Amino acid sequence: MKRFLLIIIIFAFVASCAKESSQKGSYVMKIDGNVYTQEDIQAEIATLPDMAREFFQGPEGAQRFVDELVKKELLYTEAKNRGLDKDKDFLKKLEEFKKITLINQLLEREIETASKITDKDIKDYYDKHKEDFTVNTQVRISHIVVKTEDDAKKVYERLKKGEDFAKIASDVSLDKASAKTGGDIGNFKRGEMKSELEDVAFRLKKGEISMPVKLKDGIHILKVTDAKGSVLEFEKVKGLIGQRIAAEKQRESFDKLIENLKKKHKIDINKDALSKITFAPAPAQK
Repeated sequence: MKRFLLIIIIFAFVASCAKESSQKGSYVMKIDGNVYTQEDIQAEIATLPDMAREFFQGPEGAQRFVDELVKKELLYTEAKNRGLDKDKDFLKKLEEFKKITLINQLLEREIETASKITDKDIKDYYDKHKEDFTVNTQVRISHIVVKTEDDAKKVYERLKKGEDFAKIASDVSLDKASAKTGGDIGNFKRGEMKSELEDVAFRLKKGEISMPVKLKDGIHILKVTDAKGSVLEFEKVKGLIGQRIAAEKQRESFDKLIENLKKKHKIDINKDALSKITFAPAPAQK
């Protein structure tokens, strides 16, 4: 099975070099008059992914590669002889493949070029957003503990509307000891809290409130009322920042491209017909 899958991968990556043979160098093989030269074969090897290239290492590697090319050409020729290249489903898939390939080429030229970043871009971003790269080493926590998910939902909705955390904690929290102090349970360093709560608490910034966290003793909603931390060194986050800036630039370039294209073309959406389109629910996973 592994060998069959590898052949499929090779077929996917190796284009037919017989169509436009360079005719440079001695020919390596001929199939029904189609010539494959040394240069052709070498060019095809260069397109292989690392996994496939490893398969062809060793003294017999070149022979194995040519054997796979022969299989590819024979199967391709047989498929054409059976008229499969005229099949409606094939032509539809081919057109869709062409469409996707052309779109990818357009995006590579228009967006990736526009999203190039420099070391200065990365350093400037780091200097302006150091709070994003601050890791909490100690947090002061207040919490509200309730019994049911419905209770937790109601409390969370009240908090989102801006109601005072300490007031709600004193009114409804099951932890009566901390309820007397507005839910305050003190300062914690890493390793001093239950792991389920620590994972949540140390991701929060000062003033932020967590989603409800379900534990055996109840459902907790946390608030970080104070935090101490340190900023990660630039070199440790340089790669992450580069990815973030590139993603932002690509998104901006894409949005701008679509906006300009919409201005160039006339688009008419039939709302009545659109309202009649339905999507069948995805089949349940087993």
